[in-house]
Amino acid sequence: MSSTNPAGGYNRTVTAFFDTRDAAVRAADQLAALGIPRDRVQIKEGGGQKASAQPVENKGFWEELKELFLPAEDRYSYAEGLSRGGYLLYAHVDDAHYNRALEVLDTEGAVNMDERESNWRASGWAGYPSQPSTAQTSTARADATAARTSQTAPRAGTAASQTTSTRATELQSGRDETIPVYEETANIGKRDVSHGRVRLRSYVVETPVKEQVNLRNERVEVERRPVDRPVAAGDAAFKDRVIEAQERVEEPVVTKETRVKEEVGLRKTAQNQTQTVTDTVRRTQVEVEDERRGAAPARAASASTSHIVDHMDVIAADGAKIGAVDHLEGDRIKLAKSASPDGQHHFIPLAWVDHVDSHVHLSKSAAETRANW
Repeated sequence: MSSTNPAGGYNRTVTAFFDTRDAAVRAADQLAALGIPRDRVQIKEGGGQKASAQPVENKGFWEELKELFLPAEDRYSYAEGLSRGGYLLYAHVDDAHYNRALEVLDTEGAVNMDERESNWRASGWAGYPSQPSTAQTSTARADATAARTSQTAPRAGTAASQTTSTRATELQSGRDETIPVYEETANIGKRDVSHGRVRLRSYVVETPVKEQVNLRNERVEVERRPVDRPVAAGDAAFKDRVIEAQERVEEPVVTKETRVKEEVGLRKTAQNQTQTVTDTVRRTQVEVEDERRGAAPARAASASTSHIVDHMDVIAADGAKIGAVDHLEGDRIKLAKSASPDGQHHFIPLAWVDHVDSHVHLSKSAAETRANW
């Protein structure tokens, strides 16, 4: 069970995986009883077919789960579970219902995905592919075998490195060839992970109690003694008379008094902390090598424009700073108005770029640039 934070009024998404549809429907009913609108709760039913080894190419479960903004590892696990016939419940909730929604999904029998993934791995499931597949590795090795490696001096605006290039394909007349430029973007969010549950359960324990008690018992006995004496003057002869004696016996009595001796409770606290997430993203850079004689300088300069990024300082040929990059707009650099002396945006043609390192260096002086921007 996990959660993410998409934008919107219902700014949290909770997810839980179930083995049966009945369990998923019961959980959905409980969420509705909390006050979560029905249209905010969805159940995704698995197809019962084995997931592809490359889910990123699978337009089924994988693409649908992307809309939940879950980490790739979670999407991969959920896609595997759906392919095995499970059911994924996801609900968009607000902050007021968030904690109660997690409790409901936990108590309604949601699958512990960590344990389930361990069982899958034990039966041969490879898990999330953090390394390239065997086919990809083999292809890369084949390309590397066919490639030729050349040592080139680092050009201005490029990192010093050894460059490896494959055989050049001769461009035929009347045909166009392109190199696609790829760029990764990092989507950083957060998810809730259960670290365990604490339960308090009370039960009754009986302890034997033993103590000695002294008891007093009374007995009444009737005695007959033979006598032979004359009646005295004070004797009440021939009158009715009653004498009685009562026996008493002490019995043990147990009384119990209940007292509160201790209180055991749970208190749940939350702390917010800021954590820096560090990762890398990749992008393709295309370097143009123009070996033609008499080629226009602008063609060589355009080779370095792929290194121009926002907020770079723009330096004229005479060393004067004339502004900072706001963004690229077509074949021009748009300068930020915050660094402009007149508080306005200005445009620099890419043809004026001489080279790019940590700054954008122009082939024109500051005066020439300001006169023609």
